[in-house]
Amino acid sequence: MKMVTAIIKPFKLDDVRNALSEIGVQGITVTEVKGFGRQRGHTELYRGSEYVVDFLPKLKLEIVVGESNLENTLDAITNSANTGKIGDGKIFVTQLEQVTRIRTGESGEEAI
Repeated sequence: MKMVTAIIKPFKLDDVRNALSEIGVQGITVTEVKGFGRQRGHTELYRGSEYVVDFLPKLKLEIVVGESNLENTLDAITNSANTGKIGDGKIFVTQLEQVTRIRTGESGEEAI
């Protein structure tokens, strides 16, 4: 099993969620986060004053998938979150040792 963590632009959430639903991904956790990468933030105007926005709003998606669905999940996120502009985000994949569904006690891929 793998944990897929994706950092995306907030307005791309619906597109990503729909793409994941189409390939059969049943669960997703979404967290509002702030950060920056190569884009290093930007300058904005507010009531005539200029200020620097160091940390940009992003969404962090956490998705647990089986090995067999990993590539489809990565393709779905990449294709649906892509705008072609800087700041589109990143995807991280980590190995999961154990998953347990609390309600039923199921473990492993049955718990996904």
